Amino acid sequence: VTSVDKANVLATGRLWRKTVSDLQARDYPDVALEHVLVDAMAMKLVQQPAAFDVILTENLFGDILSDEASVIAGSIGLAPSASIGDGAAGLYEPIHGSAPDIAGKDKANPAGAILSGAMLFRHSLKHEAAARAIERAVKAAINAGRGTPDIGGKDGCEAFGAAIEAALGVG
Repeated sequence: VTSVDKANVLATGRLWRKTVSDLQARDYPDVALEHVLVDAMAMKLVQQPAAFDVILTENLFGDILSDEASVIAGSIGLAPSASIGDGAAGLYEPIHGSAPDIAGKDKANPAGAILSGAMLFRHSLKHEAAARAIERAVKAAINAGRGTPDIGGKDGCEAFGAAIEAALGVG
């Protein structure tokens, strides 16, 4: 686990670091923990994205780092996200947010929202097979050359969503 903060400047960062360290020592002593300052993390994430298994940070830094990391996948439109609480509760959404500048114009990439649904099946509903089926359908549609312009395709949101639906075998 890589915990990201700004402990060298912000009092809240120092509190975050102490809280995470205390929690790890008390409840998760077998989990390796490293602390990284957010500015260093922004650089490391681009240079060595595969070096990180779990990144733990507060909302503002998480928003920035997840947007940065989405470029590695090819587009912010592909990236799902989840805010998961105790138990089965969770909030699942694409990291790109509502994209009001393209709302209603058939331009948004639906993959992030669809993959957020896969995360819902996996984490809240404990239905791994459904999650994998959704992920495979998105991959199959992209591999078949379907997609919105942000990933090199020519489809609009509706057509790309329909291609994913067809790959899933529903509809």
